Amino acid sequence: MNCIDQTMGDDWAMYHGDCVEVLKGIDAHSIGYSIFSPPFASLYTYSNSPRDMGNSRSDDDFARHFGYLVDELARVMQPGRDVSFHCMLLPSSKVKHGVIGLRDFRGELIHAFEERGFVHHSEAVIWKDPVTAMQRTKALGLLHKTVRQNASMSRQGIPDYLITMRAPGDPVDRVTHAVDTYPVDKWQRIASPVWMDIDPNDTLQFRSAREHDDERHICPLQLEVIRRGIELWTNPGDIVLSPFAGIGSEGHVALELDRKFIGIELKESYYRQSVANLRQAKNQGDLFADCAQ
Repeated sequence: MNCIDQTMGDDWAMYHGDCVEVLKGIDAHSIGYSIFSPPFASLYTYSNSPRDMGNSRSDDDFARHFGYLVDELARVMQPGRDVSFHCMLLPSSKVKHGVIGLRDFRGELIHAFEERGFVHHSEAVIWKDPVTAMQRTKALGLLHKTVRQNASMSRQGIPDYLITMRAPGDPVDRVTHAVDTYPVDKWQRIASPVWMDIDPNDTLQFRSAREHDDERHICPLQLEVIRRGIELWTNPGDIVLSPFAGIGSEGHVALELDRKFIGIELKESYYRQSVANLRQAKNQGDLFADCAQ
């Protein structure tokens, strides 16, 4: 397993390195569920590393590198089990794309999985406040003055999505839930195709209340989104994987729900923060073997 550093704890392992290279050292069909938020192509810059998918020179370059990851996910996932990723449509710009509009980044990611045998299994639309988005981005389509001046350029806000892809094959170990732990009213809330009740501030970054001079994760995934995925699609004791672990949000929830966790993070500062967050969730231990050189 090719990694720069690794830290092991009770029921968790955190690797600092390139996710594709680290995954090559993970046993085939060993992962019960994977949930993550991939880099949104070149929308955000996380690091200056050439291994960072967010630093791709073009959309085709990103698609090629993301495909390498999906190849490894296809190998490590248990048959019939699920991979969930958080994404959104991406805005296109006059300068970069020649037109102001939206790019179907969601569809591009789905296609990458389908090319490698995964089944488009499920998706939830996560509501986002268009006023907050307007204030943050000043997007032409969300400005009220655009309604008055050129309403053909006005548009709705861009929601988040939790897309779930199912690995091919029949599961060896089915995920089952008792009625008392997964009652009908809870299922009906999760089964809704639109989640209106996700608090945008319900993030590990927000809870950790770090000082302003600490480096902040650009867009940490809300803990409730992670919790819904892990609760529905895993059994206690399953291994949950995040190839883009960031500050450890997916691991925090996995350990909270009595699952095991493997996380990979390329950026050193995020890796260090994720280790601190995972240590806070569980004491250190030696469950997982060290990386092979």
